[in-house]
Order: sequence, then C-alpha cells, then structure tokens
Amino acid sequence: MEQILAMTKPSPSATALLACICLLAFISPAVHAEDPYLFFTWKITYGTLSPLGVPQQVILINDQFPGPNINSSSNNNVVINVFNNIDEPFLFTWNGIQQRKNSWQDGMPGTNCPIPPGKNFTYHFQVKDQIGSFFYFPSTGMQRAVGGFGGLRINSRLLIPVPFDPPADDYTVLIGDWYTKSHKVMASTLDAGQNIGNPNGVLINGKTGKDASGKDDQPMFTMEAGKTYRYRICNVGLKLALNFRIQSHVMKLVEMDGSHTVQNEYDSLDVHVGQCLSVLVTADKTPGDYYMATSARFTKYSRNATGIIRYAGSTTPPSSDIPAAPIGWAWSLNQWRSFRWNLTASAARPNPQGSYHYGGINITRTIKLLSSVGLVDGKRRYAINGVSHDNPTTPLKLAEYFEIADKVFQYNIISDDPAPEAMNAIKIAPNVIKATFRDYIEIILQNPERSIQCYHLDGYSFFPLGMGHGKWNPARRSTYNLLDTVSRHTIQVYPRSWTAIALTFDNAGVWNLRSEMWERHYLGQQVYVSVLSPVRSLRDEYNMPDNALLCGAVVGLPLPPPYVI
Repeated sequence: MEQILAMTKPSPSATALLACICLLAFISPAVHAEDPYLFFTWKITYGTLSPLGVPQQVILINDQFPGPNINSSSNNNVVINVFNNIDEPFLFTWNGIQQRKNSWQDGMPGTNCPIPPGKNFTYHFQVKDQIGSFFYFPSTGMQRAVGGFGGLRINSRLLIPVPFDPPADDYTVLIGDWYTKSHKVMASTLDAGQNIGNPNGVLINGKTGKDASGKDDQPMFTMEAGKTYRYRICNVGLKLALNFRIQSHVMKLVEMDGSHTVQNEYDSLDVHVGQCLSVLVTADKTPGDYYMATSARFTKYSRNATGIIRYAGSTTPPSSDIPAAPIGWAWSLNQWRSFRWNLTASAARPNPQGSYHYGGINITRTIKLLSSVGLVDGKRRYAINGVSHDNPTTPLKLAEYFEIADKVFQYNIISDDPAPEAMNAIKIAPNVIKATFRDYIEIILQNPERSIQCYHLDGYSFFPLGMGHGKWNPARRSTYNLLDTVSRHTIQVYPRSWTAIALTFDNAGVWNLRSEMWERHYLGQQVYVSVLSPVRSLRDEYNMPDNALLCGAVVGLPLPPPYVI
C-alpha cells in the first residue's frame, strides 16, 4: 500500500500544473476570445466593359464590377490583402468607417502612402458598433470614376437588437453617375484647367437596366409575396444627387449612414453623393415585375437608370409608367427635415460620451468653411476659405508621427471666420486644421454657389444641426434641431445655402473633410483635421502598423518611440 501511495503522490511540477489548471478554470468566465476575423484577398486589375454601351477601361476587384460586398458584424476584424496590378499607385478608403484610434487604415493620400504598381498592402481594421450601410472606393486621383467601389455592411451582434424584424433578404444597391471617359483622361483634363463636363449616364449596380437594343436586363433582385426585404442604397457617384424609388411600393426608412431612424415611409428618397441609407420594402402588391428607378436631381439635363425587382414566379413585365422624380431642392430640404433619429433603438451610442444629449454640450469653437472656385495660373481650382488643398509627397499623418510636420506643411493657414477678401485669391497648399482633442466644435458649411454640394468627414459621425437658405449667422442657431437629428458622416449643402454640423473631436488622427463631388475634391476642395492626443498613449491612438508603407521625407528616418499605455 505504501508503494502504491508513493507512486500516486504528485510531483512538485505536477502540483504546479494542477494549480494552473484550477486557476484557469476559475478565471475562464472572465476571459473573452478575440473578436472574429474576416480575411479577403483582392486583386486590382483593369478590364474592358460597356456600362453605357461604349467599351471603356474600368477597375475590377477580383474581376468584379462593382467590387465584392464586405458583409461584417460589429467588432469584426477586417483584413484585406490588396494586390495592385494596375499601372498607377492605388489606395482604398472606407467611406463612413470611423477607424477609431486608427487613421493609419483610412486610406486617403493625406494619411497613407499609396500601394505602388505591382505591390501589395494589407489593410487591417476593426468595424465597431456602426450598425448600418457603407461603401469603399479608390481614393487616388480620379480612379473612383471607373470602378473599384463596392458595398460594406456592418450587421448587429446578437447582443444588440435592431429596431425591426430580420428581413427575408438583404440587398445592396449602388447608384451613381457615370462617365465614358477614362479616369486618366479626366485627370489630365482637370490638370489642364478644364472641367470634365456632365456625366454620360447613371448606373444601378454597374448597369443602366437596358441592353443595347433597349430591352430590359434580367431582374436584379427577387422578392416573395408577403415578405419584407432590406435595400441598402448608396450613392457612389462623382457629382449627381440622385432620387431613388420603387414602382408602386413604399419604402420604410430604417437607417442612414450607420444610424437608425424613425421609421417613416417614403415614395422616393434623395440620396446625395457619398450617402447611404436602408429601407424596408414589403412585397405586398400584385405579383409581377417592378422597376427600381434612379434619376438625377438639381440638373437641367436628364440622367436615369432602372433595374427590375421580380416577384418569385412572375412572368408579368413591369409597367412602363415609372413615377417621375420630384422637382426642386425645396422638396429635398423638407424631406431632410423629416428625418429623425430613433432614440429608442438598442444600439451603440455615438460620441460624445456615448450620449444622445448632444444639444446640451457647450460649443467650444465655431469654424466657418466657405467654398470658392477660381483660377490659379489660368487653371481652375476649388478652395475652402481661400486655400486649395494640395497633397504633399509625404502624407500628413506620417509627417506628424515622425515629428517633421514643420518641414511638410503648416497648420491653420485658414481662418475660422474667413474675411470676404480672403476668397478673392486662391492659394494652393496643404490645408490642415488643428483641433483640440475632445473639443466639441461647430462647423458651418457655407455654399455661395448655384449648385448643390456635399461634404464628408472621415473618422467621425457628426450631428447635422440645421440647414437654411442664404448666409449663416449666429441667430440661425435658434433653428437647430438639438434633440433628434440623425448622426451621419456625409451631408448636403443646398445652393446658396448653409449647413451646420457639430461633433466632439475625440478620435485621434488626421482626418479628411472633403467635397464628395470628386472633381471638386481633386482640384482642392478639401481640408484635413489633425486631432492630436496630449499624450502619446495607446489609450487614444494605435501605433503605426509594422507593415505601413513609407514614402516622401520619412523614408530612412528612425522610428519614433512607440505609444505606451
């Protein structure tokens, strides 16, 4: 017996191992697995397609046009290895994805070195609780004009219910204007000081809806009678605001740019460049085929596209009676005023402080941004507060990180309240505003021109407080919606009008505030906002990733000390 006991007595090492196992068992409920990963490999190539019946060069992703959908859920890690197989440098930006603490992945020329031809780069970012509809596109030059774009959706985790029942299916609808010119011709035209003219047409998911003989294309989507479907509609174009509608069906608006809305019903919706929205559509009509239609708004010329939605089993063609788009921008402004945030939705709260109570936050700074157009050395340029942005060879973010910003650009060369005479002469230079970390700032977007404009801010969602005709002044604050405006990342400014937005700049990094009209953006109507944490801390911002591409003046420089906790 003693021999048996001796043989079964645990050794000191076994005792230690047993103690570790017991400790792990004790703490296991508090240990969380890392958030799931989604891996993609994308090959960027040219191809020849005829979206408007004219053969032209387009940008393909894995031979697809439009590009593949990214179907993610909140907190997923998205890893995309991009192989640039075209003859130009290339970047992707992720329109509306906030990239919290991580402007390294934003994919704009002011934050990232482009991927050289024949090389690859792996984006790695985490989508947070921005439950909704977004898209991606190429941000270099005029490449966006010829493809490389696709949908990006963030679904809710099971712990965060959405304020509607799961739809029978979920469809992405990418609408946008289209040119038959190549992106290189468009860029050289703009570089020569000329404009690129009006778009040649409009597409829905890369198609006009008709073949060369005028016959309808095959249905894009199918619905079963009695079921409800989600349509995510994004305007991925360059210039035109578009109206979207579905023949004989009402659309229940449920989400815009990642924010749930009060669920009003609409016969048609204006979708401005860079914006996304989601609607629920119930197949409650007589089974048959029905047109989706999208049309140019605020233009003297007509541009339209259609696509067919088919009830399952239908052999009935769609009616030729397609409802017309509304006329005038007053209708559009009134529709915008009808949009309301769903304050009862169980979803992540936007900043600041995870609260809906943005109306009670004190404004610490007001910045007025006034657009203008003029000639510099005989060539057309667009500007904000008299400065037309020009990207330096060293991205702004890299210059800051390597502490050589003073050698690359100058902060705050524009005034928060520009004098009228500042608009008379346009200066070409990097346009960078410095914002104090966590300040709540009001930005006035003033449009003195006769055409509609649209602005987007990377890294954030903001509160569109108000819009109105004429020039903004402090008395306009009495018209602000301080309760339930829909938080979003892209907003329109109507002709000769103003739009006021506000947000807390609590996401450290360098972020692009730009015109989404890409001709304007290309010719300088953009500004970068530098948001620096007062401490180099991982609490506020991630370190530069190990695989970051380096270019310009930072090549060969020693790495700065890493951020610490």
